[in-house]
Parts: sequence; C-alpha cells; structure tokens
Amino acid sequence: QVQLVESGGGSVQVGESLRLSCAASGYFVSYSAVGWFRQAPGKEREGVAVIYKRTGSTYYADSVKGRFTISQDNAKNTVYLQMYSLKPEDTAMYYCAAEGHGLLPRLYKYWGQGTQVTVSS
Repeated sequence: QVQLVESGGGSVQVGESLRLSCAASGYFVSYSAVGWFRQAPGKEREGVAVIYKRTGSTYYADSVKGRFTISQDNAKNTVYLQMYSLKPEDTAMYYCAAEGHGLLPRLYKYWGQGTQVTVSS
C-alpha cells in the first residue's frame, strides 16, 4: 500500500509560479513511476508529467512542456511539480499517482487526494 499526499496548491495570477509536492509513504519501494495529473471541472483527468524513480527519466504533456518541471527527492520520498508561467487553462485539481506508467490515469494504482490550483487573469 502506498499513501500519497499532495500539497502546494493555491491561487495565483497569470504568469506566476507554484511548486506542488507529493509525499509518499507506506510500502513505496515497488513503485517505478510517479505521475502528476489534473482535472478541471467538466473535463477528464489528464496526465501532466511523469518521472521514473530509478532512472529519473521524465515525460510531459505537450501543454506544459517548457513550463513545468517534475523532479524527485528519493531520500524524502517526495516528487515535485514546479510550474512556471501559469495560465488560466492550468486551473484544475492536481493529483499525484504512483505505481503506473506514462501519462494515462487508468494505468496508475495509487492516488493522492489532490490539491487545487487556480490561475486568474
């Protein structure tokens, strides 16, 4: 069992930055990847970024490439999502998930409770 807790969300203005954190606890050694996902009201959950624990390889959705950076601190069992140049369309509930692959939400087994990001103009 893996427990995931997100933090760092908030309300910001267009162009500002936020850093989200995803702290993992429990029997976490089995997970190979942690992904960040988001879901806006009335829309499907979508993948934003993923990082593979062993290699540090990262992948991003086209909509966030060049603006978001995913990173990990394995000593702290924490994965971060640094978001720059935020846009109103980035407004969503952001979730982290573990034990999965790629950017498809259905491929992930463990989910956090989410943290809200609101970007206003």
